[in-house]
Amino acid sequence: MIEMIDVLDENGVKTGEVATRTEVHQRGLWHRIVAIMIVDEKKRILLQQRSNDRITNPGKWDIAAAGHVDAGEDVLLTIMREAKEEVGVEISDKCSAEDFRYVTCYREEKSFEHNGEDFIDKQFNDCFLLKNQKIDLANVRLQESEVQAVKFCSLEEFKQMMRDGVLVNRKPFYDDILKILD
Repeated sequence: MIEMIDVLDENGVKTGEVATRTEVHQRGLWHRIVAIMIVDEKKRILLQQRSNDRITNPGKWDIAAAGHVDAGEDVLLTIMREAKEEVGVEISDKCSAEDFRYVTCYREEKSFEHNGEDFIDKQFNDCFLLKNQKIDLANVRLQESEVQAVKFCSLEEFKQMMRDGVLVNRKPFYDDILKILD
């Protein structure tokens, strides 16, 4: 299935154009992604290790889930879909505002090469936090095409992973999360 994405202008407003995910990255079109950090009831952060087959950040550790917002889809539906698809965590519509909250949005521009092709990533990152979840790693279902492992870590371990450079770089999100969780 071809993934279709709403094209945005430099201010994050939909232009009315829809393009394939490949076209968005080949042409350097602005688009939106979502990311969610999930923290369990023991204050441990759920991390996923990206598949070694991923184009960006293969093998790196990342927050629980992240992904592109599909054309016509809103960010809340996307974050619910991505959490369920990637790590099998269902986000209930009964979550309190304290437990499930919007954290930040930041713009990001980067270019990279993969298998001889140039990619231009221009995206708005909408970032969320889900706290106080009861998660048993034995029951977590991985989307094997995107995720090769999951684990919990403490806030201190997370900070060390940031310093070691083994996490996907989401510094603006991490900076805001640290203010909330510290």
